[in-house]
Amino acid sequence: MPEPIRILLQTTIPTIADDWHIGRFSMLRDLLAGLKDGDGAPLTRVTARDRDSATGPDAVLSTLDASGYDQLWLFAVDTGDGLDAEDCAAISRFRKKGGGLMVTRDHMDLGASICALGGVGAAHYFHSKNPEPDPDRHCIDDDGTPTILWPNYHSGANGDYQSIEVVGERHPVLADPEAEHGVLRYLPAHPHEGAVGAPPEDPSARVIATGKSALTGRRFNIAVAFEPSQAGGPAIAQSTFHHFADYNWDPAAGAPSFVSEPPGNTLPRTPEAARSARLYAHNLALWLAGRSS
Repeated sequence: MPEPIRILLQTTIPTIADDWHIGRFSMLRDLLAGLKDGDGAPLTRVTARDRDSATGPDAVLSTLDASGYDQLWLFAVDTGDGLDAEDCAAISRFRKKGGGLMVTRDHMDLGASICALGGVGAAHYFHSKNPEPDPDRHCIDDDGTPTILWPNYHSGANGDYQSIEVVGERHPVLADPEAEHGVLRYLPAHPHEGAVGAPPEDPSARVIATGKSALTGRRFNIAVAFEPSQAGGPAIAQSTFHHFADYNWDPAAGAPSFVSEPPGNTLPRTPEAARSARLYAHNLALWLAGRSS
């Protein structure tokens, strides 16, 4: 019998009550921790934590390649300095050894410290670092929060769902045997998602799903998948951590006080959309472990 998949859910900030600390991803944690194999045995062993300090190397991330974890879900919720150089080096070694990565961020420069990650970091575009190569995209897509500059794609209100579009051949993380054509169709919405793209120099990477701005109609990339290769294990670059946050799965869970946009509630009130959001996380965990069907 295979050993349980060892998953680390980790933010890039220390525990701060009025911020996007790891406790605001508790529904994801419980979902992954509750997965069972065909015999009813636990499929995963999940650890959820914040950074142990605001500066210097993190005790776990800086030694990740020697930790025994199988995959890291990294929520880059910092304002640009969340990862230490030792953290980035160990995470890069972890993937080089075959570990799975899901790396996500948000609008503008939120989470820009992940640019230093080998391979996956190049898939994330920010305002001040590694901007999108197409200058026509250097514009504000969401005008509801004037202080937020590009990239900030508006897929809808927090608590609502968005329809996504599969790009190319359906990727395993988008498989949904209960949906039409076997394709997962919905993810949580967010007023200002970040930007991701496949690094042109990496043949293992491709865009697998796009969203559409509810304001401008502009299409934007939701996720970039890196297939296992000589460069390292499987990885996903995700446009926003709000696809996994409690507040976006159910706005009744609450958000930090600095979140000013009024929430919606169509995702928790629409069973198919709620199931789709959770299935995406389920699929991700299996694919990152090399166990997807």
